[in-house]
Amino acid sequence: MPSLPKIILGIDPGTLVMGYALIEASGSKARLLKMDVLKLSAKKDHYERLQSIHHCIQELIQEHRPHEVAIEAPFFGKNVQSMLKLGRAQGVAIAVAMSKGLPVTEYSPKKVKMAVTGNGNADKDQVWKMLQQVLSITSSKIAYLDASDALAVAVCHHFQFKLPKTEKTTVKKKATKKKSSWEEFVKENPGKVRG
Repeated sequence: MPSLPKIILGIDPGTLVMGYALIEASGSKARLLKMDVLKLSAKKDHYERLQSIHHCIQELIQEHRPHEVAIEAPFFGKNVQSMLKLGRAQGVAIAVAMSKGLPVTEYSPKKVKMAVTGNGNADKDQVWKMLQQVLSITSSKIAYLDASDALAVAVCHHFQFKLPKTEKTTVKKKATKKKSSWEEFVKENPGKVRG
C-alpha cells in the first residue's frame, strides 16, 4: 500500500539569510514544492530579525501545512557572538514549528552532506548538484546556496524515514541486543568461564 504524501519543511537558519525549502515525499520519492531565502537587513537590530524569522516560518506553515520540520544545527565556529545569534535564530524557528504541533528534527551539517552526497565533507556545490539529480530539478541556477542547504536538510530528513518499518525494526534490534545478565552470558559461553 503506497504511503500518503508527507510535506517536509527544511530550514537552514541564519541571522542575515535564512534558507527554507518544502518537499513532498511519498515512499522513496520526493519532489520540490518551494525553495527560497528570507533576506534579513543588517540595518535592523537582532530582535527585529528574529521577529521576521518568526513571521516567515509562521506563514510557511500556514500556507503549506507541512507534517514535519527538519532544521540544520549550527556549525560550531570560533566566533561566540555569531554562534549565539545563530542559535537564537534556530530557536525561534523551532519554537514556531513546535507551537503549531509539528515535530522538529535537527541534523548536523556533516550528517546532511553524508545523507545527500555520501560524503560528509562535500562542498555546497556538490550538494546542490546531487539535489538536482535526486529531485530532477532542471534549473541549474541558484541565487543563494542557503536555499539549497535547506533543501538538503529536508531531503536528509526524508531519507532517514523512507526505510520500510520492518527494516527499521531489524536495524534497531541488532543495535540494542545486549546480554541481560551474567548468568545468561555464562550459559551461552561456557568455554570462556574458568572455574
